[in-house]
Amino acid sequence: MIRLQRPLPDRYTGASPEELAEWIGAAKRRLGERVLVLGHHYQRDDVMVWADARGDSFGLSRIAAARRDAEFVVFCGVHFMAESADILTAPHQQVLLPDLNAGCSMADMADIDEVEEAWEGLARVTDAERVLPITYMNSAAVLKAFVGRHGGAVCTSSNARAVLRWALEDGGGGPARADKVLFVPDQHLGRNTGFELGYGTDEMAVWDPRKELGGLSEAEVKSARLLLWKGHCSVHQRFRPEHVAAFRAEHPEGIVLVHPECAHDVAELADDVGSTDHLIRAVGDAPSGSVLGIATEIHLVKRLADEHPDKTVVCLDPLVCPCSTMSRIDPMHLAWVLEGLAEGEVRNRVTVDEATAAWARVALQRMLAII
Repeated sequence: MIRLQRPLPDRYTGASPEELAEWIGAAKRRLGERVLVLGHHYQRDDVMVWADARGDSFGLSRIAAARRDAEFVVFCGVHFMAESADILTAPHQQVLLPDLNAGCSMADMADIDEVEEAWEGLARVTDAERVLPITYMNSAAVLKAFVGRHGGAVCTSSNARAVLRWALEDGGGGPARADKVLFVPDQHLGRNTGFELGYGTDEMAVWDPRKELGGLSEAEVKSARLLLWKGHCSVHQRFRPEHVAAFRAEHPEGIVLVHPECAHDVAELADDVGSTDHLIRAVGDAPSGSVLGIATEIHLVKRLADEHPDKTVVCLDPLVCPCSTMSRIDPMHLAWVLEGLAEGEVRNRVTVDEATAAWARVALQRMLAII
């Protein structure tokens, strides 16, 4: 997806860290309760320090929706997160993304035209009424709306299991809602969740949108319970079994924590697999003196290490794994957006048209009803 972020004025690109901090602080004080700055867990520290709330994408959107007094929501995250916030907040609230080029490679791997083409392909070889689309939160608003229109739901990494059960299992005396699920866009979360629910390899198939019928035979499509879109997180896919092996060789008593966006051959070697919030809790609950190797984004790993000095917290990838698009949000862009608001100019507003937002809300509300 192409987004256009105009170059910043020289005042910001040439400013020192101290000057930027002074400008950000002054703008926030001037705006007061009118502005709410949200910081995603993967955000860099020099931006996170200004966040009024930190969390995952959906949690932050819900915080924004609850803060009706905040006229402006500055989302320090990526584009799909700002879209979700715009969908869930009130009409009088405006959502801003400091850098419009802060996207998500995983979300961009599920192009709406390709998803609609896949749906048409499925309808040609199977009963589309018995297929439900499920989209991960890390997806564009138009994809969430597609899912809403076709009876499906959104999921997060913490509730994917509950959502797949809702779709595929007997709801208590009646038939299951669907015979199969098209899970978009992260194949790894879908696969890891499928194994947790007891589905076998022969019941899961990867749908490659660049190939006819996803690269599958008609028989493979019909037999699969989980059709997993060929998408991934560029950060979490970096982790490999050899990283786990190297950590265990150095720290035999160490604890391995893995995000479910990692490949299954990594997840099955972990002591614990869970969402970002789950990993944060697991580090907090670990005994003092523990050594923890974590397979997730490096800014969060470093923050956890700083916040738990009684424990050794390291990233399993020795080459470090920052989310490059998330890192586009920096003090320069944050200062530019906040100073604009303080001067009465709204910069980089992210909006979702009402028709799309209405169906996306349906998919989100289904998820909330499930959990």
